[in-house]
Amino acid sequence: MSGPRLLLVDDEPQIVRALTPALQAAGYTVDVAVTGEGALTQLAGEPCDVVILDLGLPDLDGKQVIVRIREWSAAPIIVLSARDLESEKIAALDAGADDFVNKPIGVGELLARVRASLRGRERRFRSQAQFRAADLAIDFALRRVTIEGHEVRLTPREYDLLRVLARHAGRVVTHRQLIAAVWGAGAQVDAQFVRVLVGQLRQKLEAEPSAPRLVTTEPGLGYRLVAEDDDGS
Repeated sequence: MSGPRLLLVDDEPQIVRALTPALQAAGYTVDVAVTGEGALTQLAGEPCDVVILDLGLPDLDGKQVIVRIREWSAAPIIVLSARDLESEKIAALDAGADDFVNKPIGVGELLARVRASLRGRERRFRSQAQFRAADLAIDFALRRVTIEGHEVRLTPREYDLLRVLARHAGRVVTHRQLIAAVWGAGAQVDAQFVRVLVGQLRQKLEAEPSAPRLVTTEPGLGYRLVAEDDDGS
């Protein structure tokens, strides 16, 4: 029985040669496309579980590919991006990408991101009333948050922020996405308000707020909540 199917979209032969055997060795079935149009055609003909997408393609901008995939597919998209293209990462995430891995690529990190994306995909296809990761537990039905079994009182906005991070656990959520979720779509709120709210949340959740391990910062991009436990409900 074959493993989850990945679509690797990259026109750099050395990247494809390096990643394909590593992904296959981890148990994945790997398809390859070297252009944006090729990726769209392949994905339409053979649905996959995760798309790994380079932004620098020869025919289409990677963000265009993300937008077109999102018109009809909910497959997780992990972006491959250069370290100095922070604005490109933000635009890709806002366009519908789920996560990113910097080039040069660490295979171990990429595999971890793939596993997190697959867990997130599984959660989207089932009713999830609770979230559990490390010492944090959230009961969405009761709007109840606990740390090591002790209830934590959050303000409505603190809870809304935590809820959207939990719904995307293991993946980066941009400032723009958090503003839309907490203050409402179209709200004219500066990213500084998000940073302040995250700081308040950390004071209540983290054992050491100055060295957070539950809600981590992706500099210039947004925040990431620790991935849900594999055996979490």
